[in-house]
Amino acid sequence: MHFGLSGDEWQAVRLSLDVAARSVFVSLIPAVAVAWILVRCRFPGRTLLDALVLLPMVVPPVVVGWGLLMLFGVRGPIGAPLNDWFGVRLVFTTEGAALATAVMSFPLIVRSVRLSLENVDLGLEAAARTLGAGPIDRFFTITLPLMSPGILAGAVTAFAAGLGEFGAVITFASNIPGETQTLPLAIYSATQSPGGEATAGRLALVSFTLAISGLLLAELIARRMHLLLGRG
Repeated sequence: MHFGLSGDEWQAVRLSLDVAARSVFVSLIPAVAVAWILVRCRFPGRTLLDALVLLPMVVPPVVVGWGLLMLFGVRGPIGAPLNDWFGVRLVFTTEGAALATAVMSFPLIVRSVRLSLENVDLGLEAAARTLGAGPIDRFFTITLPLMSPGILAGAVTAFAAGLGEFGAVITFASNIPGETQTLPLAIYSATQSPGGEATAGRLALVSFTLAISGLLLAELIARRMHLLLGRG
């Protein structure tokens, strides 16, 4: 579909897709691991871990961005060693925008994977164990296939949400055209410019189309997950 966008506007769209994809890539495996721990493990502090995982969903995104700035800034406890020892700087970069987006969308993946994992029939794992399957074999042959629809649904939802992330990105990565100016930031810049209403409208239409497409895909995957579980 052609939206009549200029080269700079398409650049913001492409950057948004890139940042959202990177954020899912960064957070997917840790989110699956955390979901597994929350569902299958019992330990002191589990409730606190659960609350910390959900924290980005309830605090203002600007607070998350500020926290990342304190931690990963060039003088932060994590950012300073990365910059001094490895020459890696995350603040005000595309990678930083992906990190901020990953932190904000992390709870969405955890929640989806957790719901899927909670519906896995433990009897199937027990039967495999009696047949001599070890923990790794049981995970890859039984648990992972049964929870994979939840993983896919969570990843797609997180990707769609990442396309619209604003507060954490602008706080941690700023609004640099071609570097960190994602679609929401480009819309914001257009609304702040005289005569930018048409640009903002075009970009908002692209944002809406991408978001609704991602949500519809996630819903289709979720329905497929319920069908698979029902058949199981």
